[in-house]
Amino acid sequence: MAAELLRDLAAASRILAAQGVVDGFGHVSMRHPSAPDRYLMARSIAPALVTPGDIIEYDLDSTPCNANGRGSFLERFIHGEIYKARPDIMSVVHSHSPSVIPFGLVPVPMRAMFHNAAFIAAGVPVFDIRENFGATDMLVSDGVKGVALARGMGRKDIVLMRAHGSVACGPTLQTAVFRAVYTEVNARIQHWTLALGGGARIAALDEEEGRLADLINQTAGMRAWELWRSQVRSQVGW
Repeated sequence: MAAELLRDLAAASRILAAQGVVDGFGHVSMRHPSAPDRYLMARSIAPALVTPGDIIEYDLDSTPCNANGRGSFLERFIHGEIYKARPDIMSVVHSHSPSVIPFGLVPVPMRAMFHNAAFIAAGVPVFDIRENFGATDMLVSDGVKGVALARGMGRKDIVLMRAHGSVACGPTLQTAVFRAVYTEVNARIQHWTLALGGGARIAALDEEEGRLADLINQTAGMRAWELWRSQVRSQVGW
């Protein structure tokens, strides 16, 4: 595998931390570029500290293939089960970004407030682990819970997790990172809009506007990735 791909995946963790999407918790993965029944994700470490040497390969049951004593994230099953259910997805981000969490707690749907968050216009389901499993520690820590989460996400590109966080996905690593970042930004804008509007109608993107804008974002969004990636490279040299 190209070393540059491992460096990009490690950089993605650091980008998400720098953009306020993850802190000491959260993780990003990518489907193995030449083995679709495998995926790649860092060992259990704070995202801002990830290096290329921390990347572990997993099968889709989320069993590590080359851990060599390195620890794995408890919630790696989020990634494996989404990759199983969605062959179109090549990257998954799980985070607990603070502005997003309230939308999984109240009956106010997240809507696409602006063009960079266009993918949200397709709809944002909420996965409530309690509905299938009763009282839990709120973690998707086995395959059965991962299957339920993937089913709850369906064909959407994002799913909220009640009282926990969210998952953003994409057809590339760069798109998944872009979507995770702009899910958090969109949530902040929606909070401000709701407060400013005082119950007035919100002129958010409709589904067709979202579809058209998202087509542009999947290429134009690379501009943001190139900026973020260059910032990581200037800090760590890879």
